[in-house]
Amino acid sequence: MPSKIPKPQDPAALSRRSLLRTGAAGAAASLVPLSALAQTAGPTAAGSSKGTEHWAVKETGADRVRLYLWRKPAVTASGSAVKGTIIFVHGSSMASTPSFDLQVPGQPEYSVMDWFAARGYDTWCVDMEGYGKSDKKRAINSDISTGADDIAAAARYIKGLTGAGKFLLYGISSGSLRVALFAQRQPELVERIVLDAFVWTGEGSRTLEQRRKRLAEYEASNRRKIDRNTVRSIFTRDHADTADMAVVDVFADAVLALDDSVPTGTYVDMSKNLPIVDPLRIAAPTLILRGQYDGIAAFEDITSFFIKLPNSDKQLVVMAGIAHSSLHEKNHLLVNHAMHAFFSQPAPVYRG
Repeated sequence: MPSKIPKPQDPAALSRRSLLRTGAAGAAASLVPLSALAQTAGPTAAGSSKGTEHWAVKETGADRVRLYLWRKPAVTASGSAVKGTIIFVHGSSMASTPSFDLQVPGQPEYSVMDWFAARGYDTWCVDMEGYGKSDKKRAINSDISTGADDIAAAARYIKGLTGAGKFLLYGISSGSLRVALFAQRQPELVERIVLDAFVWTGEGSRTLEQRRKRLAEYEASNRRKIDRNTVRSIFTRDHADTADMAVVDVFADAVLALDDSVPTGTYVDMSKNLPIVDPLRIAAPTLILRGQYDGIAAFEDITSFFIKLPNSDKQLVVMAGIAHSSLHEKNHLLVNHAMHAFFSQPAPVYRG
């Protein structure tokens, strides 16, 4: 996560471009691209690239919701084309920058945004509504459907700013459900998707079995408290040795600097409302990543989902020595490698 990010400016005080409709299913959401909002934060650690913060405005009914976006642009040689635009989507218990731009002293590869920017990709992440620097003013629990609308708002903003056509998307845990639902709703904006730590029906999930025991508590409030033990438990509940706890503590510092509570909507959805997405309606090429020890993503559940995906351009990768929070574990470069191979592979020239 960037060590210092300038405080966001008031969008009302900044120039606005034309209003774009997200077209997302569900809530009538729209977007006001605010290109003048881009602010630069200098290098945050040795070897990391500069980032800029941006704001999108999602309109849903009478509400205008500010969404925080963080960009690490592609590092390319003069005249070289950007290889693609990636949107990274976070999970249930943390905002986006700790997840995707974590700055660990002496270990710069823990920033997946820096890693892909160095390989020529324009990289973005977005705080879902209710998380991090995005608005928390509405009395909602920010469920998975709301998150899919937030991705749509981010995508429309980026498209308006950069001219990007279709997007490469990566989601982890509940973020993978948000990405899958977005791809189902708006296939015209999707080039390829990566679903990491994904769950479809929840059948066979050890973690969700335990979480269902607290469903009444999650349904009773729009937010739940988090602390250092909450963050550490993400790494210890399945297989305690998959992560370096010194890295986990850096991650926890970054998470807790932004939030001391997070929305309950994804927990309710994953405990009660699965399945959220229909594999038969996901047309995009899809990579499913599953950590060897992941207690949420039951193997039989994701293979059943994988079989039903209609696009033959699909892959399922099991990552050795990884539990649930793959990007911050010892074998995190396996994630980068699998994702990079999938994003950069040539399109099939023959399909039969």
